[in-house]
Amino acid sequence: MQAFYALATEDYRQLAGARDWKADLAAHAVDGRVKLLDVACGSGKFPTALVASGLAAQPVLEVDLLDPSAFSIAEARTALAPPFVAAGEHEVLLQEFSGTGYDVAWATHALYALPPGELAAGVTKMVGALRAGGFGVVAQASSRSHYLTFYDAYRASFAPEATPYTDAEGVTAALRDAGAPVEVQVLNYRTGTSDRAVAEGFLQRCAFDDTVTLDQMEGSAALGEYLAGCRGPDGAYEFQHEAHLITWQQP
Repeated sequence: MQAFYALATEDYRQLAGARDWKADLAAHAVDGRVKLLDVACGSGKFPTALVASGLAAQPVLEVDLLDPSAFSIAEARTALAPPFVAAGEHEVLLQEFSGTGYDVAWATHALYALPPGELAAGVTKMVGALRAGGFGVVAQASSRSHYLTFYDAYRASFAPEATPYTDAEGVTAALRDAGAPVEVQVLNYRTGTSDRAVAEGFLQRCAFDDTVTLDQMEGSAALGEYLAGCRGPDGAYEFQHEAHLITWQQP
């Protein structure tokens, strides 16, 4: 995991710099507090990035952590720092969640494993969790981004029966179908490393498969071809990212 976040921390730094989050959060506060739902909270990297970027001490952000993993909820809770404070915990899948009345709900690089057949149900739950006038946020890699193109090549080489990742375009369409008047901001950036151990750990986490070595990835057909295009003359890896920052104001 440490190798993964050596590169993936940039995903959250890019998000933190993409908007005036202080203004967004303040605009949706009620009596100086924001009731916030962190969907598929993972290990809490986005709140950490916002705090590191200088997020204001007010309003207080009361966070409900939602994730099917108790371990992830515990990690995210530990990572929270003012103005974030832990409130509720929901160890469930998004599509099984029934909470409502949130001022803000976000899912940041969190919906990749939501199966295509359950995407509509999941985003409908997220839209329904917001109060009227609430603020919704989804950050997701597009079909052209490293995370999606890598995983498609990984499936072709090693796991043809695996379910494809959900891309930002699919999330946007599902949100619109659920009645969310979304706006989309495209973020393009790069990450890279010349350390093969870091590259291996990062790519294994991208695939959620730590049994395939970097040498095996490079030696495979589809994935090897993709990785060759990410490698410079000096052997260092550089990965191209296109994230869609999808936002909406709940009608």
